[in-house]
Amino acid sequence: MAQPIIIQEATLGNYLEASRDYFSVPQWKYFVTVLMEPIHCQASGTLAGMLREVAVRITVGGLSRFLIRLAWSTNDLAKARYASFCAKVGPMVDGKHTTQRSQRPKQKGRPTPTVVTGYLNLDDSTHVKRYAKKMGGQDWHYSKTDQRTMPGHSLFEGVYVVEGYQFPLSPQMYRQKAVCEREGVPFYSKVDLAEKVFQEFEPMPETHTHVLADSLYVNKRIRKAVKTRQWDLTGGLKKNHKLRTQDTEGLLILMALADYAAELPEEAFRPVL
Repeated sequence: MAQPIIIQEATLGNYLEASRDYFSVPQWKYFVTVLMEPIHCQASGTLAGMLREVAVRITVGGLSRFLIRLAWSTNDLAKARYASFCAKVGPMVDGKHTTQRSQRPKQKGRPTPTVVTGYLNLDDSTHVKRYAKKMGGQDWHYSKTDQRTMPGHSLFEGVYVVEGYQFPLSPQMYRQKAVCEREGVPFYSKVDLAEKVFQEFEPMPETHTHVLADSLYVNKRIRKAVKTRQWDLTGGLKKNHKLRTQDTEGLLILMALADYAAELPEEAFRPVL
């Protein structure tokens, strides 16, 4: 049975209202249809399947043009989402600062500054398209689920977390260099995409940003980009990663992480969750 567009989950309804100003009246019906179908319906995933599940008077051709020829801006939608997120979480950040100020001990000198941390998590994921024969940006990527390379798309994704509330960044497609040459588009590595996020993302006011990433994104370029923004970085290191350390004579040397760890005493390690 087709669902009327007035039947919406509350969070979806709030997001739709925050985005209404960025669409014309005809575009609005298509936008609501595209979002309602995967949340409220169990259609086949085709455009015709969407229209069978959502009770709205639009055509397959119009829906196709809405998705292919973007007469609306994804950047404007992202800004609207972020403005709504900041409006909701901002009072919680102010309340956390107030609580910390009331609980800090009284002492002489300048008081300890209060800190509310926002975590910027970055990662990439493979979206397998097992039976697709020809799609834009498609290539073979390693899938952790299948434990082997699979055909599909690789998306660079991020999520900004403040006081337990999550703001997903707009995903970006990662194309391998050969695919970019074949499709005639500029090539950006995953490190390039991460560096661009650090340069353009504006965290919430009165917060300190802590970046979390895996070993792929822990390198000199990323550390420099994070340091420029005066953020913190926590990430993994591959065992062949080179560390600058000192030998027994005090000379600086480069040592692989595995060799450095082998020289550490047992009490130097502390298990954590």
